[in-house]
Amino acid sequence: MYAVIRTGGKQYRVQEGDVLTVEKLDAQEGSTVTFDEVLALSTNDGFKAGTPVVEGAAVEAKVVGHGKGKKIIVFKYKPKKNYRRTQGHRQPYTKVQITRIIG
Repeated sequence: MYAVIRTGGKQYRVQEGDVLTVEKLDAQEGSTVTFDEVLALSTNDGFKAGTPVVEGAAVEAKVVGHGKGKKIIVFKYKPKKNYRRTQGHRQPYTKVQITRIIG
């Protein structure tokens, strides 16, 4: 049994027990979050594709923790003008564990 969910502008294929890193969510560590945007659902009964979402389907997950990704370097440069700017960025994320697929 699996589901395809959308959160943070991205799509994820999830099963129960999966641990995944999503865009930062406003939730406390240890709390439960519900993803209502289920785009597709595969169960023992068959496959359901949403238009655009599957009605009555949801995915529950437990927030494991928050963190920041690896640092990337943003470098701006204009040739012949002596213009150089270096900046670092670390994207915040939330790590969640899928507990239940409803639908």
